[in-house]
Amino acid sequence: MRGGQEVKISKRAGSYVTVRDLIEWSGGVRDDMTDDERQSALQRGRDAVRFFLVSRKADTEFVFDVDLALAQTDENPVYYVQYAHARVCSVFEQWAVRAGAEVAQPDRLDDADPSLLIQPRERALLLTLAQYPQVLATAAQELAPHHIAFYLRDLAGDFHAFYNAERVLVDELPLRHARLRLLRAVRQVMHNALAVLGVSALQRM
Repeated sequence: MRGGQEVKISKRAGSYVTVRDLIEWSGGVRDDMTDDERQSALQRGRDAVRFFLVSRKADTEFVFDVDLALAQTDENPVYYVQYAHARVCSVFEQWAVRAGAEVAQPDRLDDADPSLLIQPRERALLLTLAQYPQVLATAAQELAPHHIAFYLRDLAGDFHAFYNAERVLVDELPLRHARLRLLRAVRQVMHNALAVLGVSALQRM
């Protein structure tokens, strides 16, 4: 699908679409772009194509929606996941500004108390994080990377729900550190899972 129209592929007619075409379309590559803009657009396209392709079971029919790949909305799964990772990174940047670069070091969170995480959306995030090792094992055993793509969407959804409901940088230091420790785990798992799929874990969007 491109521009709301189905692009037909036919061996008999000799019409086809290359992966390069999909990457350029999905990244919004234009002739008037600078070299840096073009490289960024190509990376967006590669990420979109990879994520969309591995999000489907190998034995199912697949329609690649270029318009969806270009959309910067929650409906676009790769944008949704990458935006979640960028949001987590933004929280840590805010913490560094607020607490000072020397204080805002990840290893200072190792002693944070997870028992303070009692809100429903915090618990949901913890449970989803705990599922990752099994999801990864299943994907490897079945040679089915779509399990990881589905998991990332679920994790991103749980994170966005938490982020919209709870404030991370609260005044109470123990709770702040507990929530930052939770988000550190979210960031690490997202980074690892995206790396398995060969998709960029963006720090800013």
